[in-house]
Amino acid sequence: MSVAEPRRIALFRHAKADWPPVADHERPLSERGRQDAPVAGRKLADTGISFDMALCSTATRTRETWKLAVHALPQRPKTVYEERIYEASPGELITLLNETPDDVRNLILVGHNPGIHGLAEVLCGSAEGDARERMNRRGFPAAAFALVSFDGSWKALEPGVGRPGTRGCPAASRGRVPRGHGGSRVLLSPPPARPPPRPLPG
Repeated sequence: MSVAEPRRIALFRHAKADWPPVADHERPLSERGRQDAPVAGRKLADTGISFDMALCSTATRTRETWKLAVHALPQRPKTVYEERIYEASPGELITLLNETPDDVRNLILVGHNPGIHGLAEVLCGSAEGDARERMNRRGFPAAAFALVSFDGSWKALEPGVGRPGTRGCPAASRGRVPRGHGGSRVLLSPPPARPPPRPLPG
C-alpha cells in the first residue's frame, strides 16, 4: 500500500450502558444499547469501507457493543482488546494508534467518552468550515461513530492531521431531535439515571 493513500479511523463510542451496582469497568449494555449496537454496525457497513483491525476497550460495555456490531460488517476485522483504551485521554489514544502496523489501512477504535470525542476534535483541529463545526456541535452520542482520514503512516498520526468524514448514529434513525439543533437528526444521549460519583469513561 502506498503511504499516499489515505488511512481511515472509525471512532466508535460504545452503545448506551446500564447502571447496575457493579464496578464501572463491568457495566453492561442497557436494553437500548443492545438494540442500537447492531444498527451502528449496519451503518459502519454502509460506509463501504473494509476495516483491517478493530481496537476495543476491555470494558464490558465496549466488548458487548463490538460483538453486536461486528456481525453487520461484510468482513470481520482482526480484533484486539486493549485495556489502555479505558479511561484514556486523546493523547494516550494517539500514542496507542501510533503503534498500529503500517499494513493496516482502515481501523475501528471502540472506546469511551470523553476520550473518543476529544480524539475526534484533536485529530481534526485544523479542519475548517462546516465539517468541523458539525463535529463539535453534535457531540458524540452513545453508539455513534465518526470517520477520520489522514495521510502517511500511523507513526505520523498527530493532532491536526485528520479530516472529518462520515458520521453515524442509531439514535438519529429514531427521529428524535435535541433542542437547539435545528434540523439535525443526531440525538444527544440523555443523562444517566444514576450519575457516577466521579468522572468516568463514557
